[in-house]
Amino acid sequence: MKTFSFKIDPLTGEDYYEVYIRGRQLINDPLLNKQSAFSQEERLSLGLDGLVRAHVSTMEEQIHRCEEAIGRKTDDLEKYIYLQSLLDRSEVLFYRLLYEHLEELVPIVYTPIVGQACMNYSHLQRRYRGLYISPENIGAIDNIFQAVSLPTVNLIVVTDGERILGLGDLGSDGMGIPVGKVNLYVAAGGVHPAVTMPITLDVGTNNERLLRDPLYLGYKHPRLDGKEYAAFIEKFVLGVRRNFPEALLQWEDFAKHKAFVLLERYRDRILSFNDDIQGTGATALSSLMTAMRIKKQGFKDQRFVIVGMGQAGVGIARNIRAALLAEGLSEEEARRHIFAVDQWGLLLDDFPALEAPQRPFAQPREALCEWEVRGQNEIGLMDVVKNSRATVLIGVTAKPKLFDDAILNQMAKNTERPIILALSNPTSKCEATLEDVARATGGKGLMASGSPYAPVDWKGKQMVASQCNNLFIFPGVGLGALVAKAQKVTDQMFLAASKALSAMVTPEEMERGMLLPDMKNIRQVSYRVAKAVCIEARDSGLGRLLSDEELDRVIKRAQWEPQYSSFRAGPCA
Repeated sequence: MKTFSFKIDPLTGEDYYEVYIRGRQLINDPLLNKQSAFSQEERLSLGLDGLVRAHVSTMEEQIHRCEEAIGRKTDDLEKYIYLQSLLDRSEVLFYRLLYEHLEELVPIVYTPIVGQACMNYSHLQRRYRGLYISPENIGAIDNIFQAVSLPTVNLIVVTDGERILGLGDLGSDGMGIPVGKVNLYVAAGGVHPAVTMPITLDVGTNNERLLRDPLYLGYKHPRLDGKEYAAFIEKFVLGVRRNFPEALLQWEDFAKHKAFVLLERYRDRILSFNDDIQGTGATALSSLMTAMRIKKQGFKDQRFVIVGMGQAGVGIARNIRAALLAEGLSEEEARRHIFAVDQWGLLLDDFPALEAPQRPFAQPREALCEWEVRGQNEIGLMDVVKNSRATVLIGVTAKPKLFDDAILNQMAKNTERPIILALSNPTSKCEATLEDVARATGGKGLMASGSPYAPVDWKGKQMVASQCNNLFIFPGVGLGALVAKAQKVTDQMFLAASKALSAMVTPEEMERGMLLPDMKNIRQVSYRVAKAVCIEARDSGLGRLLSDEELDRVIKRAQWEPQYSSFRAGPCA
């Protein structure tokens, strides 16, 4: 049952919502509830008289009230709970508050605090948000989708909860991730909240803590796997295609062995991408592009060590390889610049346990004949950093302090301005802190991190770490793909996004060591990324044939501003 529709008055050209519910039901709908901001006319026509207090508030007054409320919360998890409660009461007000305090509140609604929230999600449960699809209801997928009360669905963020951040299998408690990603799509990208849908595929959990927890709200069975899992996913994707044929599907926090398979299986069948693989890779690539400008060098002048060859690590490696190939190197030459390290040390091409996505980045053993190492069977991180003369060190391992003083000191010996990307989040999982890098490199290191760090004063100079947050990429890519009406999301679109993002870093910001733009400009970043994606889609024959000027207008109009729309009473539901 649709609760409202988007309308345009044919006489005046005014945009408004035609609303089909009344009174208490309207107040209880978070997408429509204006709380004390309903106009007098709306109160009379929509059955609200007597249900709200007399004063008609401005949004500014409401924001001030919210700022007071959140200011009384001394614990970040309590702030998260308050913000989610606000989202469940009034989405427009929530997004206006988030929009006006983005740098302060993004760490609350997403990393790092969302990880803490997911660990306790069943114990924090207020209202259900989004959809939960399980083996018990997958057969009714069409009924579930047709019952959605939104005017339309253009954007779906979906997880199966198996690899939540660096926290592992959280089952349906992982719903905090797609909810948070939708929040960022709206606040940063400008996607209208009324066309977004977070979904959790509750296929069970192998987490014994959750299975023993009497308050766990998910499907209390071991995870589906193998053919049963594949059949479940196929039913889900077909249901999306039937019911929301124009929707973009973002795969989020799936386990490594499933994420690559799902991306390859469905990327040409449904408009989709995997942010953990492609978004992380594109954001890291953009950081490295900026670092090359600061160092006045090329990718082929660097030796890259990537630690952690899961989704993020492979995504980053693929992007670095593409940059090396673009500079004229052959496939084999590019391989000799990338040193991939995983749990058993440097990846070598004769390892029997290599997974298919890792294989292109494994070094031939004969190429290391002159290396001085402590053990031939397991070549550790220090051996790799020292023998490769690494200039770039990238961590996506969720192993705190993995980049210790010895590793960072060696990086400083290898190059005057080492590049350190310590990308694991939340902060407790980060491979190195900004202070660690500053101390080891004498303040000359260039750093990006997965979670935010305050600037560090080092011998009279301020050192900063850019937050290498996928927030810089995925909202713009999603918005661009939707505006372009792209047939699919390609690697070339992500490359265009990386270039557009790096180009936004000003000379003044580079002088400070920033590798990414200031997050306060995130709406402009998403616009630039979206336009780059639209142009690439158009030029590759996968998107709408609009001129650059027409794309400007369409993207700007597509970016929703969090403000109340006018309501008019439609026929009752």
